Amino acid sequence: MAEVDLLGFLRDCKRLAIQVLGTNAGKPAEGGLARWKHLVIHGYRLEDDHSYRETENRLRCFSELREILELDLNDVPDYSTISKSFDRFNITIWRALLRVSAEQLPQSA
Repeated sequence: MAEVDLLGFLRDCKRLAIQVLGTNAGKPAEGGLARWKHLVIHGYRLEDDHSYRETENRLRCFSELREILELDLNDVPDYSTISKSFDRFNITIWRALLRVSAEQLPQSA
């Protein structure tokens, strides 16, 4: 598996999530967080292959992650909120993220 610059990955996820969600990016989803924050949390969770509980713990422990997500320590969502939010996103959002990220990859000749 290729090594990933995790913080760079999260910054890219943030940019793409805001781009895909458009005017809805800042609107709260379940749990009171902006929708883009939920998408970035799931990108992080899936990229590093963490459980929902471990994701919550890591967000609490690593201030660099919270800084990118614009979260205070008290705003870190509970693992059950993270779990529920994953299922609430429509498949069209995930497809749009894939499409936009693929479009922004450098094209080989």
